[in-house]
Amino acid sequence: MTERDNRQGAAALKRVDSRPLYAQVREVLLERIGTSGWMPGDLIPNEFAIARELGVSQGTMRKALDSLAADRVLVRRQGRGTYVARHTPADVLFRFFNFFDADGNRIEPDSCRATLAAGRATSQERAKLTLGPRAKVIRISRIRTWNGAPFIFETIILPEAFFPGLGKGRSVPNTLYDHFQKAYGVTIGRGEELLTAIAAGPAEAAALGIAEGMALLKLDRVMHSLQNQRVEWRSSVCRLDGAAYRVELR
Repeated sequence: MTERDNRQGAAALKRVDSRPLYAQVREVLLERIGTSGWMPGDLIPNEFAIARELGVSQGTMRKALDSLAADRVLVRRQGRGTYVARHTPADVLFRFFNFFDADGNRIEPDSCRATLAAGRATSQERAKLTLGPRAKVIRISRIRTWNGAPFIFETIILPEAFFPGLGKGRSVPNTLYDHFQKAYGVTIGRGEELLTAIAAGPAEAAALGIAEGMALLKLDRVMHSLQNQRVEWRSSVCRLDGAAYRVELR
């Protein structure tokens, strides 16, 4: 790596925007994961080498790596280096499923009665997923059970361009996000979730085996890939008898 290369790397970062330099480095690293040979489970180059390449200090590089490790995008292994995190079903539940029973134990739901269909995206689906006018989507409807009883009724909308052939000839995986990473190279990075209380209508009552009017929790979630693309819109209605939704505030 020449001094000229270092200067060019630093200049490229400074042209990105006015954010702190470590945040710009973080963005560069995110772009490399899955697109420049940094695949789930891979050892990434030494932090000193990346710092030299980008023309930044070791402290700046370490801060960027610490941020990605805190978000579970990277995993540090003592004496072995830093790796791109590989999603497992347990990891996905720990990060993105926040239901607990009355004793504080995390609920691990199962999936059943899943159906898939593909079609042209509606105007609402296009708006949620920032899709073009002729985009196609995959629609998944399923019941998730807990202790053998219906617990969550989910509707999931996915851009077909990211997940071609999903579900053809096989059942829908219980935890989708690890499947997205392994089968399609799409790693979930972040999302937004809106929680509201609703009363069960005829569709929810039939799906969950409850009386109409029963109080339910509705979760409306949009998830983004590491490259900040909207890759899932999920609407879930959930029974809360014996369960609670819990998040950590820090």
